[in-house]
Amino acid sequence: MRKIRGLPLFLLILALTSLACMINVGGPDYSSLPAIPVSADAAASIQDEIRRAIEAAAQTGVITVNLTEPQITSYLASRLQTDPSLQQSDNKPLITEPQVYLRDGQMQIYGQTQQGMFTANIGILVNMGVDANGQPQIEVASADFGPFPAPEGLKDAITAMVREAYTGSLGPVATGLRIESIAIANGVMTVTGRVR
Repeated sequence: MRKIRGLPLFLLILALTSLACMINVGGPDYSSLPAIPVSADAAASIQDEIRRAIEAAAQTGVITVNLTEPQITSYLASRLQTDPSLQQSDNKPLITEPQVYLRDGQMQIYGQTQQGMFTANIGILVNMGVDANGQPQIEVASADFGPFPAPEGLKDAITAMVREAYTGSLGPVATGLRIESIAIANGVMTVTGRVR
């Protein structure tokens, strides 16, 4: 009889314990994609690539910048931790464990988001192009937050982040640069332009 009395208590403890854990409620499955490593070195190496491209452009007038998935993923992970516009009302990042894939002409951003005790996988597809003024044109093609609604201002926040990455990385050269093309394929985003 003692065993039977302990069963409801055990089930209650089990139920309370499971509630204390995060519950994943789905969203886009990106588990088949390779994990992109995140590091401060990869984020910092963007500046080295920009410096190299500027030095080469001094000779030819043409600038070509190649950015990789680890560089962009690491940069995004850093920004999500520090930029208030990319955080929820409780100061937690809008996206945790970000992964950025540069495939098939798109920037594909995956990760997780949390609301209360629920987490969901998210997927954001971003098209990158060039406008008539030679500036980057960023368009959020789709945003899948699983069962959660896409946060207000998501498109503006992502657009601002990518634009700031562009102007912040290129620094003073950005004002004298006219982009001619942005190509995304095989894990690399190549930005080509001319120094005015």
